[in-house]
Amino acid sequence: MTSKKHQESLKKYAEAIIKIGLNLQPGQRLIITYGPTRGVPHQFAPLVREVVKSAYANGARFVDVIWSDEELLRLRVQHAPHDSLEEYPTWQVSAVMGMIERGDAQLSISGADPDLYGGLDAETVAKVQQVYLKNVAPVNLNISSNAINWCVVAAAGEAWARKVFPDLSATKAQTKLWKAIFETTRIDQPDPISAWQKHIHTLRDRAKYLQARQYSGLHYKGPGTDFTLGLPNGHKWISAQSLAQNGVAFTANMPTEEVFTLPDRNRAEGVVVSTFPLSYVGALIEDFSVAFENGRITRVTARKGEAILQKLVDTDEGSHRLGEVALVPASSPIARRGYLFYNTLFDENASCHIAIGRAYRFTLTGSEELTEEEFNSAGGNSSLAHVDFMIGSPEMDIDGITQEGTREPVMRKGEWAFET
Repeated sequence: MTSKKHQESLKKYAEAIIKIGLNLQPGQRLIITYGPTRGVPHQFAPLVREVVKSAYANGARFVDVIWSDEELLRLRVQHAPHDSLEEYPTWQVSAVMGMIERGDAQLSISGADPDLYGGLDAETVAKVQQVYLKNVAPVNLNISSNAINWCVVAAAGEAWARKVFPDLSATKAQTKLWKAIFETTRIDQPDPISAWQKHIHTLRDRAKYLQARQYSGLHYKGPGTDFTLGLPNGHKWISAQSLAQNGVAFTANMPTEEVFTLPDRNRAEGVVVSTFPLSYVGALIEDFSVAFENGRITRVTARKGEAILQKLVDTDEGSHRLGEVALVPASSPIARRGYLFYNTLFDENASCHIAIGRAYRFTLTGSEELTEEEFNSAGGNSSLAHVDFMIGSPEMDIDGITQEGTREPVMRKGEWAFET
């Protein structure tokens, strides 16, 4: 993993993260974390160092990193006294909130072991996750409002690589996963920055078309799925690039293939069937379905991980409803790879998906100034949770429902059904 070619790819990746992902501005500070506030595993140090170098080369005033070891999270679930599970290192939240309040930037690096909590007590895992979500809620609220320029990227963690490529040796698995990351984030292109700019333009055209149509809802039809969701008045279709409240245009996810908005929390009817397993809090949820009535989840079933899925839905009132709807063609570069990444940053870009829980405020016109009650009354959804799961496939058809109640094709057999 220390070859000259790999090091050069890491350098290009870091440059794209700083220039395209964060669009870091001269004089900005940057904090690097693992998720909203947790520490970055030390195995990601080679990428972090390249990001730090690129940040300073582009005028960063100060770069800080929260470090940790994800195995410590598993050890706590296994061995900590049960009456201590309410405790949380709030200094991490304070560090990130300090950056947000100054209008600085945040980078999150994912790459977790998908089986981190595998085999552990579901009740304890759910408790630890809920305490985490409660404590990081201020960070998530600011991120969901695009208060600052932020970005989520991935690094090829050792355990993650072995999960994706179980038939390879640890070294070969990690090498292959890094290759996949570089390819899906366009780092293998002759000019990654230009390739990203072209891609952003293409996604923006899709979002503009959907924005102009202002559908009142979407209807999904596929194997096992017959599902209708409403779209609230003033919904905004968002693609790769967004404008933060600090005035910086940024690309929140690398990779990204989606065009997304928020559904109306009160209008979802029918059943959706997952088309990809969901990796959540170190456990895998497989072959599951979710039923809705009047916008609320009424039933979940799963061949594996049903208890974990139910705990997710029961996080709070808002986690019984939806906060995001995203459209992704079944032929996306990630889907064409033909294997599961066990990481939502990648898997959500292989398939149309919806998210249980919190809606991003920037997907509803004028919502930044609304109270939580007003946001929910307008069709938005507030929750500690926000978890995407994949429902698209090459057999999926999606219709847009106009304000007059007629239907127009949006996707057919998993592909876009309109030209831009």
